[in-house]
This record gives sequence, structure tokens and C-alpha cells, in this order.
Amino acid sequence: MALLKLVILDCDGVMFSSREANWHYYNDLLRAFSRPPMTQDELEYVHMHNVAASLRHIFRNYPEIKQEEIDRVCAQTEYGPYLRHMIMEPGLLEFLAEVKERGFTAISTNRTNTMDQVLETFNLRSCFDLVVTASNAPRPKPAPDALYMILEHFSLPAEAAIYIGDSKLDEEHCKGTGIAFVAFNNPALEADYYAESFAEVRQLPPLQEMLRTESGS
Repeated sequence: MALLKLVILDCDGVMFSSREANWHYYNDLLRAFSRPPMTQDELEYVHMHNVAASLRHIFRNYPEIKQEEIDRVCAQTEYGPYLRHMIMEPGLLEFLAEVKERGFTAISTNRTNTMDQVLETFNLRSCFDLVVTASNAPRPKPAPDALYMILEHFSLPAEAAIYIGDSKLDEEHCKGTGIAFVAFNNPALEADYYAESFAEVRQLPPLQEMLRTESGS
């Protein structure tokens, strides 16, 4: 593997524990139509997919509700209040600061317009050199488009990058790109490396080699 120069992260499940936020947000949308809360399987689905796909999924059994009505309620529901349910992964800020001294940081996420709110609320914008969401990638995950966009932006080969994700969607997103995949807090995935914390990510061979180099070299 070439010297690591680029670390790409998923947002939900890696940078943040956001299941509780998703639980409240999507259940409130269902409640607006007097429908019951999501099942655990539905919660897993919305954790991985973009908002449009998630809405189609959780309302799939209610064909009597018109899509334009769902879109209207969604547009009127501010996401900001739900951010208080998101918990930042311990060690994230320190890890990003270390990586940025020696290379580049990027995000590939299936979030859409809510990603800007997350970055602003948690003061993370300066921590990343590039953010690609389901809004500006040609196709959302599991398609690899966002990862190729990121490599092209930095003019780097796949061998100089690593992607940290936590779901099957992330595994599929990375597969075939040549980018090494770190399964975060999910040993059931097929990955090049496994870690349960950013302290463990830091100990992975590619990160160890990167962080040993002098800043700016």
C-alpha cells in the first residue's frame, strides 16, 4: 500500500452515534400521519440510507398516503432539534487533527442537507477538506461515485486512501474501488481492517505509518 494520504469517514455510526436521532426524527414523521413507530429493522435501514430512500421505505406499507404529502411534512420538519440526540464518537476531534497535519480528511455520507447542520452544530467544518453527500454525488451509497469523486478531487490513487464505515452499505460502497476499508464497530463486515474506536484506528498499520511521518513532509 502507498503511504496513506487521505482518510475518508462515514458520518452516522462512525463520527456519531445517531440512531436515537433517527429514531425520533422518522417516528415524528410517521406520527404526523398517525402511523406507528418504526420497527428495529426499519431503524437499521434509515441509519444507512438517504432521506428519500428512508421515507419510501418506512411509508411503503401506506400507499394511501401520497408522496407529495410526505415530502411536504418532511420539508416542514426542521432537523436541528434532533441533533441533540447525536453523540460524537470519543477521540474523533483528536484523530482528525492528527490526520490533517499529515494528509487530507473527507466525508462520504448518505446524508443530504442535514450534513451542513451537523458540521455547523458540532463545529466540524474546518476538520474536513471535502464533504460528499447523497446530494452532490451522482449516485448515493452503495454506488462508489462519492469515493471516486474524492480521489479525483485530491488527485490521489486509491492505494493512498482509507475509508472508515460501519455498515454493509459502506462495505459495498468501498468494494472494488481499491480503497482499504476499515469496519468500525462491526466485526461482521468483510474489511481490510477492524476497529472499535478511533484509538484503535490510529493503531492500524496504514495510520501508524502515516502518523510517524513528519508533518508537512
